[in-house]
Amino acid sequence: MNAEKLTREEAIAEFDAQPESGLDAARVVAHAEKWGANRLTVKKPKSLVRRVLEGLTEPMMIILLVALAITVTVNIIKVTRGATFDYIECIGIVAAIVISTAITVIMEGRSLKAFDALKRMGEDVLVKVRRNGAIEKIKQSELVVGDVVYFETGDKIPVDCRLLTAEGFSVDESPLTGESHPVRKNAAEVYKDRAVPLAERKNMVYGGCYVTAGNASAVVSAVGDGTEIGQIAKSLSGIKTQLTPLQHKLDKLGKIITVIGAAAAALVFVIRLVTLFVTHAVSFENIEEIFITSIVLIVASVPEGLPTIVAVSLALNVIKMAKQNALVKKMVACETVGCISVICSDKTGTLTENKMTVGEVYAAGKTLRPEKVTDRWLLDNFCLNSTANLGQDEQGKEIFVGNPTECALLKAYGMTGGEAYSVVRARAEIVHRYAFSSEEKKMTTVVQREGKTVAFVKGAPEKVLAMCEMSAQDRHAVERDLAAYEAQAKRVIAFAHGTVSGRPDYERERGSVERNLLFDGFAVISDPVRKEVYAAVDECRRAGVGIKMLTGDNAVTARAIAMELRIAERDDQVFTAAQIEEMSDAELYRRLPDICVVARSTPQTKLRIVNALMAMGEVVAVTGDGINDAPAIKNADIGIAMGITGTEVSKEASDIVLLDDSFSTIVKSVQWGRGIYENFQRFILFQLTVNISAVLLTVIFSLIPGGEPPFNALELLWVNLIMDGPPALSLGLAVGGSELMDRKPTRRDSGIVTKTMLLRILMNGLFVTGMLLSQAVVNFLRVPGGMEKSVMFTAFVLFQLFNAVNARELGSRSVFAGLKYNRIMWVVMAITFGLQILITQFGSVVFDVAPLDLLTWIKVLGFTVTIVVFNELYKLIVRLCKRKRSRA
Repeated sequence: MNAEKLTREEAIAEFDAQPESGLDAARVVAHAEKWGANRLTVKKPKSLVRRVLEGLTEPMMIILLVALAITVTVNIIKVTRGATFDYIECIGIVAAIVISTAITVIMEGRSLKAFDALKRMGEDVLVKVRRNGAIEKIKQSELVVGDVVYFETGDKIPVDCRLLTAEGFSVDESPLTGESHPVRKNAAEVYKDRAVPLAERKNMVYGGCYVTAGNASAVVSAVGDGTEIGQIAKSLSGIKTQLTPLQHKLDKLGKIITVIGAAAAALVFVIRLVTLFVTHAVSFENIEEIFITSIVLIVASVPEGLPTIVAVSLALNVIKMAKQNALVKKMVACETVGCISVICSDKTGTLTENKMTVGEVYAAGKTLRPEKVTDRWLLDNFCLNSTANLGQDEQGKEIFVGNPTECALLKAYGMTGGEAYSVVRARAEIVHRYAFSSEEKKMTTVVQREGKTVAFVKGAPEKVLAMCEMSAQDRHAVERDLAAYEAQAKRVIAFAHGTVSGRPDYERERGSVERNLLFDGFAVISDPVRKEVYAAVDECRRAGVGIKMLTGDNAVTARAIAMELRIAERDDQVFTAAQIEEMSDAELYRRLPDICVVARSTPQTKLRIVNALMAMGEVVAVTGDGINDAPAIKNADIGIAMGITGTEVSKEASDIVLLDDSFSTIVKSVQWGRGIYENFQRFILFQLTVNISAVLLTVIFSLIPGGEPPFNALELLWVNLIMDGPPALSLGLAVGGSELMDRKPTRRDSGIVTKTMLLRILMNGLFVTGMLLSQAVVNFLRVPGGMEKSVMFTAFVLFQLFNAVNARELGSRSVFAGLKYNRIMWVVMAITFGLQILITQFGSVVFDVAPLDLLTWIKVLGFTVTIVVFNELYKLIVRLCKRKRSRA
């Protein structure tokens, strides 16, 4: 029902309201059955079982489950043949699955509990309503369509209503529309024959908004899911949650690893099988052995440690971000935030404080900070010519009660250090007050003081100046200064006072009261940009993250803020929602890079822009606090809601809730996310080198006539297990620095394995393979007889261990530059090396290896450390080439 098209009488009849007596108990029940209760349909929370199942269906977890199934099947076959069940690899894979899933479920569960506690704050607000012939207060959840409700300054509007009466009634609709200035309401307006945007419906009020001035009565026209809030919340359920860029990349990587591992295993199996037939050595035991080796090769190619490293890194980041006032509801969002390439931000309450503030005061020909004002007439005007108050919420935080502009003036008055405004008001005798109206654009309060009657006037500068006596020169100077502020979209309130002679009839002789006034000055009022936003926007620019302002505010105000923050630098970068809606998709895609600001944005406009950016390959974050931001927040790669000023709908739709409403926290999150992403890349660089060298060695040795595999199944499993352990952990927990913000964002369509990484993986894999093949053929280490196989196994492990040092540096910088800061790496290397010594020296029965003497250990260490030297030489050549190109 479009209640704005109904007259007051039609609305009363349509909703079966009873203005004189209010609804009785029978009608309340009947209306609740017909139009529903005032409750939003809440999505049932995910059960623990479902969260566990979702964790197990992550791309890499599926690969691990397949690997576990293969390993268990092979061992069952071995048991049926009289062999023993090998538990080591099974336990390793199960541990990786359990740890990864548990961390994800536990951390997301903690965040959801914290979010639920946040969501319950402010429930059960009381509303004044007429019921059974009397006015009473009831919980907002008990309201029904047809109730007649009463609002006054400071009230939160709980449902959608058609106004019946309105006296000086203004409403802050920024949570719903993004409009930063209060909207003046008029109960007599009717929109019969035209469609009117929600932000311009003067005869309606909507749930989630706040009364800033005056009082009103209204009939409830919609409750629960039928309200504007409810419709937006309902639309969110139809928006499917998309896979994050990281999930896409891990899925793609997992498929590639599986295909390569399976192909290599099949090749090894075929080659070995053909060799058995050629050498007439075919037997069930031999076929079983090569089959098991091939299957183990598949398992060895799967990086079991990756899901655990992902889970641990994300969990640690959830804790870090919580300490920095960012509540992460979905763990994977910690990494995705590091890939953000565009932030679509609301203005009011996100970039600005959403609290009107006096920035400067013009008095006696000078521009002053509020705390420097001493003019008594001006200060009395601030506190006496006002009906607003400053209050405190339940947490003791200051809140505005009444018109935001008047509250800003009261706060400026308090900064002067004089008497409290309440004391000054109590001492003054108010004779008469002319309320502010949109027609008069001014407010006047007549005060009896010290035997004199004084009229204090404030309002639009052109109105106040017209009533003042001043020289043409002074008037011109004031008008020049006023024009400069108004060009910046600042709100300017002018002040004057005058002595009232005689005893005028105040109702009829307002003109005689407001004439021959003395001009006292003006105050510059605006919704100021949050202090930390300037640096945060600059940091985003340095990090290659674009910012687009999507605001419900008007174009003039939006342009001024965007220019101040350098989000936009030209007027042609500022658009309105109407202009966007006129564009075809093709035109929008073409012009999107130049669209920096969209004023008068609707939820549909924001959603369209976010979808267009994502279709162009951008990783998009949407920040906001209003109901109108919720659809875009839900659909974006990362939805970020304000925890203090944010509406419940926006917080429900988000992935991250900023508990301090600080835009700078987003920038910190980007840096942490980039660090996590690089840690994943370090681990992959290291792990795939292990896998590719193991596969290459096994395949090549299988091709050599009469050649034996370099490693048996148990040795492959040991390499797989130990390399997924301590070294992987040290790579996954590296801490990134501020240099992360000097790089461009990772694009959505880019692979997690870059060309540079792939080159190093292949290069290091071939280096390890070549060195071990050379040793196997030439034996240049002069290894004593009986130790050859043991040296191959130990050298392979140590090659990978030293390569973990290489993997700490993804770029061309020398790895030695930061080694002294990586104490955990030295501890990890010592532990892993110690385990390998134990296996080699005392594990001959299990691993079929011979102990090595001290000289051979020294030779093997010198042999394997060459991979570090090889990488440093390669990176030196890269640096020299870059330097040469930069000089050219």
